[in-house]
Amino acid sequence: NTINKIHVLEDNEEFVIVEVGGGVNWHEFVQWSIDLNLSGIENLALIPGSVGASPVQNIGAYGMEVKDTITKVHAFEIEKKAIKIFDNQECRFEYRNSVFKSILKDKIIITKVEFKLSKTPLNKTTYGSIEEELYTLKLKPSPKNIAKAVTNIRNKKLPNPIKLGNSGSFFKNPIISKNKFESLKKEFPQIVGYQISNNKIKLAAGWLIENAGMKGFRENNVGVHKKQALVIVNYGDANGKDIMNLAEKIQKIISEKYGIQIEPEVKIL
Repeated sequence: NTINKIHVLEDNEEFVIVEVGGGVNWHEFVQWSIDLNLSGIENLALIPGSVGASPVQNIGAYGMEVKDTITKVHAFEIEKKAIKIFDNQECRFEYRNSVFKSILKDKIIITKVEFKLSKTPLNKTTYGSIEEELYTLKLKPSPKNIAKAVTNIRNKKLPNPIKLGNSGSFFKNPIISKNKFESLKKEFPQIVGYQISNNKIKLAAGWLIENAGMKGFRENNVGVHKKQALVIVNYGDANGKDIMNLAEKIQKIISEKYGIQIEPEVKIL
């Protein structure tokens, strides 16, 4: 996708609506937004990929999801050879999922995405170690500083796929009931969870894997990354079957230890 223009559609005192080509590099778009001191995607800094891919996965990190800023998605319907515009509701966004990843998989090509970005900083800093990183950098919360903190954290924790084969976070963070969370907390007082509704808690899958002793685990040429337990890495000649065998082993261990089934975040071909 080489559609790579950024065009401002609306600019007022409160927000900017911007139309972004599907071929624009995602991190470059984040940089564009923070250069203008716009807020809404700064916590998603350094996520690899393109703007066109962002709604497919409903990318998210550090307390933000792209669904919260997307207003429209422009797509080319392959069979009909026509452009269709989806509003936010029609995208059917869910946690790491959308209509483009499910029933419209392989049926459309995303050409442009429209975003509504706030001129008032959202300053979401409570998720992960953003506050700690800002303190270390002696920076106050702002879209630019939060993006810098997130970039630093990701560079520290996540291996460069060019140097060490990986697909980023391999598993989704499981969502469980509040009662289940309270029960687990009695047995595992340090368990990490974030309340997402009155009765739903999102657990940190990385914590579950690390606490189960799998962080840094290696089996021949495939393993769990030593700095981030959510990442499965290929140390050399591992094939798809090797990777899936390790993934299934992790799933089994997590199920036995916590009574929770974790699901892959990656798309398995």
